[in-house]
Amino acid sequence: MKKKDKDPSAAKKRSATTDRSDRDGALGLLGGLSVDDFLRHYWQRKPLLVRGARPEFCNGSPVSAQQLFEHAASDTVESRLVKRLSQRWSLEHGPFERLPALRTRNWTLLVQGMDLVDDAVHAMLQQFRFIPDARLDDVMISFATPGGGVGPHLDSYDVFLLQASGTRRWGIRQIRKPVWQEDTPLRLLADWQAEQSFDLGPGDMLYLPPGWGHDGVALEPCTTWSIGFRTPSRQEFLAAWLSDCADRAIAQVGTRQDERFRDPGRLSNANPGAIPADLSAALHQWLNDWRADERGFAEHIDAFIGRHLSEPKAHVFFEPPSPALGLKRFRALASRYGVTLDRRARLLYDARHLFVNGEIALARPSKGLRELVDHRRWNAAQASKYLVNEVSLHCVYEGYRNGWLQCVAAKPDTD
Repeated sequence: MKKKDKDPSAAKKRSATTDRSDRDGALGLLGGLSVDDFLRHYWQRKPLLVRGARPEFCNGSPVSAQQLFEHAASDTVESRLVKRLSQRWSLEHGPFERLPALRTRNWTLLVQGMDLVDDAVHAMLQQFRFIPDARLDDVMISFATPGGGVGPHLDSYDVFLLQASGTRRWGIRQIRKPVWQEDTPLRLLADWQAEQSFDLGPGDMLYLPPGWGHDGVALEPCTTWSIGFRTPSRQEFLAAWLSDCADRAIAQVGTRQDERFRDPGRLSNANPGAIPADLSAALHQWLNDWRADERGFAEHIDAFIGRHLSEPKAHVFFEPPSPALGLKRFRALASRYGVTLDRRARLLYDARHLFVNGEIALARPSKGLRELVDHRRWNAAQASKYLVNEVSLHCVYEGYRNGWLQCVAAKPDTD
């Protein structure tokens, strides 16, 4: 029997632990729970409903429906249009020059990666950095007219559903063995029946771990922000790893002579369909030799992991400054005003490497560079302190020249 508006958590109860640190504003975002309590009791375990997670949204969404429509008309973002007529669904991919009329029911516009194109959305995503950047994905914003939604579905990743405007009704249910609808362009759950239902208004938020089916239906024109997370699958990761190994093997051909199988003196064969034993043995040996050549195998794996996890989305490109400041002028302005990472930049580090947008930087992850990555900025004092180091200076200056870092000078230096 469906239960309505029963909170699936103790979100309204404040944590009894002594850790009350408001880590990047997460205390209010999580309904009074500390980050540690949330991670211990809810993350990847059970849903969490938070009323008034972002009370400022009651005064209006930072991204209006019209702004969302304008982004959907651009080819710089991924957008989709979902419509439902009775029980029949349709799916179209953007960009969209025209959208259905606002008075038309049962349609939804979804715009992916809004944190990459809007400062307010990017700032909101920073509130969720109590989860490591390597796991953060993006913010999708959806607009729906009454009755609009994408149907009952299941995500393989964690998601926070933050209501920005209007009201949406969410039905949820834990799914052990999903059964999918047939003959539909969307991957929808069959025989859907929600176990719990919640009406979310502006500022309310619902967290769902993987494996929880959910169906959101707009009760009035509304916008919803979906904060999603990267969850690499074993198959996808191994496919990318093997592709990288193949690229490395090809690159190494230039450093030594490539071999090709040879079989002079071969005798006649009465079984032409059988794989020759000498050919099989040679190929086995090549694979064994390749493994033996992989000196520092663990180092190779670590380097690949960082490059793989810091790879930006395919449509992300950075614009170099024009004209660019010279090195000396850049250091002077950075020391005076500070620097900040472009909102689209993905920087990560481990004990030995600094990873920048899918590549390994020449600089090692010094204390200063780790602070830059962790906080995504240096203030003027930090920049002045860390740019004394020539390695850090050239790393940051290269980022400025390549467009993934900016000097945050509010005005040109006229001194």
